[in-house]
Amino acid sequence: MPIAIEMPKLSDTMTEGTLVRWIKKVGDSVAVGDVLAEVETDKATMEMEAFDEGVLAEIYVQDGNKVEVGQRLALLADKGEKVDADGTNPATEIKTTPEKEEDNPDDASTKEASETKPALQKKEDTPDIVRTKESKAGETPAAAQTAKNSQIAPIESKAGDRIKASPLAKKMAAELGVDLGRLQGSGPGGRIVREDVVAAGKSISSKQAVTPKLPTIVPAPEDKKIPISGMRKTIAARLLESKTTIPHFYLQAEIDAEPLTSLRQTVNAAAESAGLGKLTVNDFILKATAVAASRIPLVNAAFSGDSIIQFANVQLACAVAVDEGLVTPVIREAQRKTIVQISAEIKDLASRARSKKLKPEEYQGGTITVSNLGGYGVEQFYAIINPPQAVIVSVGTIVKKPVINAAGQLAPGQRIILGVSCDHRVVDGAVGAQFLGELKRFLENPTLLLI
Repeated sequence: MPIAIEMPKLSDTMTEGTLVRWIKKVGDSVAVGDVLAEVETDKATMEMEAFDEGVLAEIYVQDGNKVEVGQRLALLADKGEKVDADGTNPATEIKTTPEKEEDNPDDASTKEASETKPALQKKEDTPDIVRTKESKAGETPAAAQTAKNSQIAPIESKAGDRIKASPLAKKMAAELGVDLGRLQGSGPGGRIVREDVVAAGKSISSKQAVTPKLPTIVPAPEDKKIPISGMRKTIAARLLESKTTIPHFYLQAEIDAEPLTSLRQTVNAAAESAGLGKLTVNDFILKATAVAASRIPLVNAAFSGDSIIQFANVQLACAVAVDEGLVTPVIREAQRKTIVQISAEIKDLASRARSKKLKPEEYQGGTITVSNLGGYGVEQFYAIINPPQAVIVSVGTIVKKPVINAAGQLAPGQRIILGVSCDHRVVDGAVGAQFLGELKRFLENPTLLLI
């Protein structure tokens, strides 16, 4: 029996994917575990494996096309099984879950009646809502449809179809988008008054977010219109969620970077002579973040409605810029790893992130994030929290500037500004300050990070 091959959900945020290219062709034999195609998700390009064996009989989606999760991509048939070229007949035999037929004594008569009735007009050609069999005697079609859609029976007015409401209530209902037909009036004789509409409006706004209507943009002929990629859609959705649902607050501290740069030069000189890899400033910051988060565990947490989840391990995410946005690969149990291990791991993850070769488990499940724009010359900034995490560290560039040293004298120095964005539902100001203090202590005494 033919089996439909559908677009799989390859990441927790994936809603659609791009079928980059087919590895198998029509007529090829397929075994369990064979790579069928390459699929680009919102984060990476991944291999789609076969879960059944047979012969690839039909391909419905060609290379380069976007496909929603669950949409049919191809058809897999048994060896020797004949399949129509257009896939029409086999599609009726594809393995599916049969729908349960309802035992309705009126089915036969309903079917017979439906065969004799003319087809209904298209929706756009029908001026009124079609009366359905759910409509009760004396109930208007519109009221029946409202009740069906909302699963809440409409309130019958005291004067037939006429809704009893004050002029002010009607005006406010139109402004707030409140359906007067579903309100029970508190005024004389059940009349709907202003207070009823205001209460209903507050209920609506508390249950659903109001999406602002964006102004229409008409591009000029010389303007360039760039289609939104899957990655950009995900970034837009998650960061909008973060800024509208997470109460951010921000802290910052200026770090004396002189000890860090001096130690790094010494270590890298020794590493180079030994043929080992060099350490970057970001490696030290990642290590310091992992250690500080393990010492102040309240920042390594997430808000979960009726509780706060405090994670046992620091799953350290690091923002990496790619062509279409950014990816945050994760260093697992970073608090247990040496700075050399962290350095090697983030270099590998960043390289594969830029070539879209990360696996979902390599960029999901982070508990705290570091975003470093120092390489772009940015002196300071505040990053947006990556939900469901509670903290993100933002790192600026090292700036050479005159400073007052310990002896009270003006001297040349090197400074770096760290910012911390915190979710106030999880992290209080004092906790955020303690975490930032630990970061400062380890970066100004970087030898501790090598122990």
